[in-house]
Amino acid sequence: MTAGETHRAIEATFRIERARLIASLARLVRDIDRAEEMAQDALVIALAEWPRTGIPANPGAWLMTAAKRRAIDTIRRDTMRSRKHAEIARELDGAVDDPAEAIEASMDDDLGDELLGLLFTACHPILSAEARAALTLRVIGGLTTDEIARAFLSNEPTIAQRIVRAKKTIGKAGIAFAVPRGAERAARLASVLEVIYLIFNEGYAATAGEDLVRPSLCMEAQRLGRILAGLMPQDAEVFGLLALMEIQASRLHARTGPDGALLTLTEQDRTRWDRLLIRRGLDALARAEALGGADGPYALQAALAACHARAAKAEDTDWARIASLYDRLRDVMPSPVVDLNRAVAHCMAFGPEAGLKLVDALADAAALRNYAPLPAARGDFLFRAGRLAEARTEFEAAAKLTRNAREVAFLVARAEACGA
Repeated sequence: MTAGETHRAIEATFRIERARLIASLARLVRDIDRAEEMAQDALVIALAEWPRTGIPANPGAWLMTAAKRRAIDTIRRDTMRSRKHAEIARELDGAVDDPAEAIEASMDDDLGDELLGLLFTACHPILSAEARAALTLRVIGGLTTDEIARAFLSNEPTIAQRIVRAKKTIGKAGIAFAVPRGAERAARLASVLEVIYLIFNEGYAATAGEDLVRPSLCMEAQRLGRILAGLMPQDAEVFGLLALMEIQASRLHARTGPDGALLTLTEQDRTRWDRLLIRRGLDALARAEALGGADGPYALQAALAACHARAAKAEDTDWARIASLYDRLRDVMPSPVVDLNRAVAHCMAFGPEAGLKLVDALADAAALRNYAPLPAARGDFLFRAGRLAEARTEFEAAAKLTRNAREVAFLVARAEACGA
């Protein structure tokens, strides 16, 4: 193997193992920054040694051992500087005289629990949703601050500061890098799922910029969802969220036309939907339902997406079932946005007047005051009812509220289709 091939193999291994390294090290040193530095040190050591000695039989374990040795060395150097570090060093060494033996013993740790612990820490509700998303993409996803900034149409200094502040907040709060138990676990899991879905949604329907979708963010959220499902195989809502993302992601490449213009669900070429992702999503949904989670908020949303996925043609869509599912979702996850989507479903199932009745009841909802989908939906209902002048006004109002260039173009085109 040439030096270049060895370097590529080392970099590929590090990308795969990076999150686990940081998770294990963070649990030991109680500091995400230091854990990241030590993981990077292990990479530097590998780059120096593997070209000379060859790639080890278990490269992931080799990197972990190198990183933990670096952790012990660092802790020992800092013993007089911090009592906390001294306590961790003693915990690492325990009653074992040989540090290498302690390292080998620690290799038997449950890395799944450590990775899950890091994910729960990065998504701690003490942080804002934006900070949780940025920190998760950095420490679990391995994205650079520049990549995160471009994904969220922000600038690198802003994202870097957001991540730095999040790490400091976690450190000051003394949050344990461990999986919470009991009632706290259920509450914290909701935060984890919220962050993963936030990342997915920003990729699926970008809130600003020239692009309607950013598939790389969707793929990262799906990867995080699959990791979480592997670590928590008995949690129904985890599989509900995974099912929802897989099915929605199956439509990504069909959501826009050749010119980048938005295509509605009924306009999309369903032969372009990814059947593998649909099958994965349906399997995850079946798993969620088998675990007793059919009425969980993510599982219900996945069931809604499945109704579309199972319809070979738009006219085959079971809108009555979708309306019924939205009625159930409204009970378990009440929100004005759910009510708006429910109005759309009732319009499609029972006619535009049914939709208008429900959407008009939302006119005074504060959460929807500047929400472009509200006038857009009302415009669609009015268009279907033949009230074109009123529909045009609604589409024009919606176009003024959205910050996404593709959505603006779509809404302007719909307004023009209503005539003068």
